[in-house]
Amino acid sequence: MTVTGQTAGTGEPVDGRSLRRAFLASLSGTALEWYDFAAYSVAAATLFGTLFFPSGDELAGTMAAFSTYAVGYLARPLGGFVFGRLGDRLGRKRVLVLTLLLTGTATFLIGVLPTYGSIGGFAAVLLVLLRFAQGVGIGGEWGGAVLLSSEFGDPRRRGFWASAAQIGPPAGNLLANGVLGVLALALTEAQFNSWGWRVAFLLSGVLVGFGLWIRLKLEETPVFQRLAAQGDRSSAPISEVFRLEWRALLAAIFVRVCPDVLYALFTVFVLTYMTSELKMPRGEGLAAVMIGSALQLVLMPAAGALSDRVNRRKLYLIGTIAAGVWPFVFFPMVSGGSFAAVLVGVVLALVIHALLYGPQAALVTEQFSERLRYTGSSLAYTLAGVIGGALAPLLFTALLAGFGSWVAIALYLAVTAVVSLVGVWLARDPEDQLVS
Repeated sequence: MTVTGQTAGTGEPVDGRSLRRAFLASLSGTALEWYDFAAYSVAAATLFGTLFFPSGDELAGTMAAFSTYAVGYLARPLGGFVFGRLGDRLGRKRVLVLTLLLTGTATFLIGVLPTYGSIGGFAAVLLVLLRFAQGVGIGGEWGGAVLLSSEFGDPRRRGFWASAAQIGPPAGNLLANGVLGVLALALTEAQFNSWGWRVAFLLSGVLVGFGLWIRLKLEETPVFQRLAAQGDRSSAPISEVFRLEWRALLAAIFVRVCPDVLYALFTVFVLTYMTSELKMPRGEGLAAVMIGSALQLVLMPAAGALSDRVNRRKLYLIGTIAAGVWPFVFFPMVSGGSFAAVLVGVVLALVIHALLYGPQAALVTEQFSERLRYTGSSLAYTLAGVIGGALAPLLFTALLAGFGSWVAIALYLAVTAVVSLVGVWLARDPEDQLVS
């Protein structure tokens, strides 16, 4: 039996194969790009401070490594501006092939990059440039990946279909942490620090090939095909978003800030906190993050589907409040250095993140009109990344060093929760765009 669904804005039935292929294309591409990003994040938290930014001060090396982590976020708006505009002008599929190639190539080149010990400070310059390219690619990826799946699906199930792109980060994070964890266990510390970490980055070449195979087989979304046939494509989508849909842009930016900071805290900085403050083995932190990420693979589409049945804004409101409160529970709970406590704390934090991140794609994209969706969603995603995720690890490290306490970190996350609550208030309900 062939499963069909109604495509957003067309009223035409779409066969189940196209729906499943669009879902897989969205998921596989974002998983690959977040594998690349997560591999760098873990390496920045544990290795790159020594390999590319050596100094006598461990804190200074970590801060420098996290600075290049931030570069990836700071580069995203450029990707959002360039590829978002192209996505609304040329189509979703073409742009997503370009973003996949850009991010995958940059990650592969990091795997063969000489370190400070070989070419001195020029190694750090090259690392920053490649990290910048990663960020540009991901900046153009997210908006298109969300539309790729959601514009093939029934708008009444937009939360579920759009969640395909949201599964990418935990899938990529799980894969990256798994590869690095296996390498760390299989190799001596000297071997891992010398060449073992490179394997994780070189594997991106295989993943790029698979992602391209999936995306090249997919047709353009029916929504964009209709817009093109009607000649209803914006000639200046960026300026139109800022002029005509500025409230939607603000709402979409604000709702993303808290989840980004929450994710950075419990997948990146938590590794540094465990090793430096709690004196726990690096492998235990990686294990906790991997288990939480594995659960997110199921929880994110479930949360997206739940948001199709209950009010999406109210569900997001509950998740945001939980995110703002959780650090005040987590840090006292793990103060004794117990792996069980860290595991429970990280997993529950990522459950809260899934409650937010699963419906987030639908909540963001439905703020914008069809003809400006790629541009508006990409700008919101990338600009929020600069405000939230880009600076988070740096600020976490600086706050801990400056105040010597986790309280400042928890307060910082609470402030971002307030920002996202304002975004929920500004956002319109999904029912306002049910047929588009």
